[in-house]
Amino acid sequence: MFLTRRDPPLSSFWTKVQYQRLKELNASGEQLEMGFSDALSRDRAFQGIEHQLMSQGKRHLEQLRTVKHRPALLELEEKLAKALHQQGFVQVVTPTIITKSALAKMTIGEDHPLFSQVFWLDGKKCLRPMLAPNLYTLWRELERLWDKPIRIFEIGTCYRKESQGAQHLNEFTMLNLTELGTPLEERHQRLEDMARWVLEAAGIREFELVTESSVVYGDTVDVMKGDLELASGAMGPHFLDEKWEIFDPWVGLGFGLERLLMIREGTQHVQSMARSLSYLDGVRLNIN
Repeated sequence: MFLTRRDPPLSSFWTKVQYQRLKELNASGEQLEMGFSDALSRDRAFQGIEHQLMSQGKRHLEQLRTVKHRPALLELEEKLAKALHQQGFVQVVTPTIITKSALAKMTIGEDHPLFSQVFWLDGKKCLRPMLAPNLYTLWRELERLWDKPIRIFEIGTCYRKESQGAQHLNEFTMLNLTELGTPLEERHQRLEDMARWVLEAAGIREFELVTESSVVYGDTVDVMKGDLELASGAMGPHFLDEKWEIFDPWVGLGFGLERLLMIREGTQHVQSMARSLSYLDGVRLNIN
């Protein structure tokens, strides 16, 4: 709602319940930020926008059923795999359950901040909070068998006890793409190339690389879209390498696929793009 100079000042915004409902229905940022001169006009606007968004959701679900679209998360996985195959990467599939000793090699011991976020199955095994331990293991084996550079990637589910905010999930899908044997002087350019390959395949054109500090990897290169982190990159030689008997330079990037979809689809929270019983392909199911 745009006010003229003769309009009364804004005195009413969405109630907490209305705001949450519109967010669940994937209202736009502009819709979520609307203000009103009184509660009556606000409530009438809410009814109209809610009806509009529910109708859009119903149409999307009907297309999913009749046109036989695959859910966006699965389609994105397929597009990314195809793009990376074209760049010479080999896809791998590794176990979801990893050992406590594998995490220890990543310096994630009982005194580490990430340790309390791990879903432990027993005293020695957990659901993987990241893909890196398994990829390190494969590097060690494959460098005996393949010439360098060794380019591999994995797309798989990871688990962390995150706060369930607009940008975090307890169960999320990671893409890790790695290259072992990158010439030292080409590492930064290779990270930028890898980021561009992934984001172009995901339908995201603009990004920037920002150097940050990680509790696991030390200095990292993050892929940013505005204020949102889309990926975290690292490069070796690295202080973790010796634990895995890795001695060649390397680069790696880890993307959260649900965040990529959130940016591409323009949704306001990542839960709508995740594995869910409340959403189907981004559509909230409590519509009628």
